[in-house]
Amino acid sequence: MEFTLTELVARVEAATKTYGHGAGRVSALDDVTIGIPAGRFTAIMGPSGSGKSTLMHVMAGLDSVTSGRVFLGDTEITHLRDADLTLLRRRRVGFVFQSFNLVPTLDVRGNILLPFELDGRRATREQSEWIDHLIDTLGLRDRLTHRPHELSGGQQQRAAIVRALATRPDLVFADEPTGNLDSRTGREVLTVLQDAARTFGQSIAMVTHDPIAASYADHIVFLADGRVVAERPQSTAEEISSFMLGMEAHA
Repeated sequence: MEFTLTELVARVEAATKTYGHGAGRVSALDDVTIGIPAGRFTAIMGPSGSGKSTLMHVMAGLDSVTSGRVFLGDTEITHLRDADLTLLRRRRVGFVFQSFNLVPTLDVRGNILLPFELDGRRATREQSEWIDHLIDTLGLRDRLTHRPHELSGGQQQRAAIVRALATRPDLVFADEPTGNLDSRTGREVLTVLQDAARTFGQSIAMVTHDPIAASYADHIVFLADGRVVAERPQSTAEEISSFMLGMEAHA
């Protein structure tokens, strides 16, 4: 599936990531060139050990490549200093984690506004209107003064999604976002991510091993043994499962 550079919100070129030395050397990424299309919901799929989480960490500037190049938009982040990477992530990247990662001492509103607090600024009027829209869309209006331990898992994940989207980041990374949720709540969260891309043009990259979760995405990247083995447009969970089984059979 070909995209031009202007259509990509993030990309890696010939990215390699190795850990250890000698006989204990492990190659988590092996000469990977791949891009995340702007305004789309992309799923990065693969079995455990395929390199999908490493790819996400490298693209988000949370880890560095052993060789190759990494870009966020037109900005090459391959050799950025830690301080510059931190600033770039804060202003241009959002994160949704399997474990929610909400601050337990803050209420929902405080957690949502945390990216602005960390950046030493207040939400603009336009951003505040956007946040209010997200809060109402995700049914959190009557939970704003509750702390994380007073919320269900689904409510916590919805709060984390609002926080990730609040600053209108260039790209949101979602790492197994439904891993700790029941199937119904998981579907609700996936629908929210899908709508964020389709309705508001938010770029989202989701790491998952779940074919049902991946079926919500517009674009699917399959990894195995640190290499990209295929890219596909939106597919059903059954088609994805079948493709994954075929990958394993040829491994």
